[in-house]
Amino acid sequence: MHADRTNRILLLLLGLLLTAAGVAGLLAGSGAFGSALADRTLADSALSRYFGDNGRWLWPVAAAVAVIVLLLVLRWLFAVLFSTDRVRVLALHTDRATDRTTLAAPAVARAVRGEIEGYHSVRAARVWLIGDPEEPRMAVTVDVDGDADLGALRDRIEHGALAHARHALDRPDLPIRLDLELTRQQPARVA
Repeated sequence: MHADRTNRILLLLLGLLLTAAGVAGLLAGSGAFGSALADRTLADSALSRYFGDNGRWLWPVAAAVAVIVLLLVLRWLFAVLFSTDRVRVLALHTDRATDRTTLAAPAVARAVRGEIEGYHSVRAARVWLIGDPEEPRMAVTVDVDGDADLGALRDRIEHGALAHARHALDRPDLPIRLDLELTRQQPARVA
């Protein structure tokens, strides 16, 4: 997922920046940049004197910048935790270029899920349409009894529910990822 890669890169850069600042502080304190810098206190710098001289307007500006950064971080966190790339509305192809027909993606997912759950040996199914509304992809996960004939079930799902979905959406090349997950049956208890 693209957002995961971006998050990893940004967090890596932030980590490198903070590590570099820490190493620079350790080197300065140990005298690597000269004894004059090593003997100074942290608050004894031109920057701290500037903040002291201009504190009336500088601290409110710093607080406003901190609030903006906080809002950006909250937006990023919300996007990471709660956003998905699920499609909500599918754009169907029509003969005329000016017409636009749409279909609710959850309705398609429910129909495919209902058909698959009606097959023998299927305990449950989950279906998502993901990606772009113009070029969606379908992800299907099916929980299957442990004693099921997986080859026959896979063929039935591919030639049944998934073929019906491709036909209904008029997308014979609709990319579909099908995952079959075996579930262990609980042995019957004898009292």
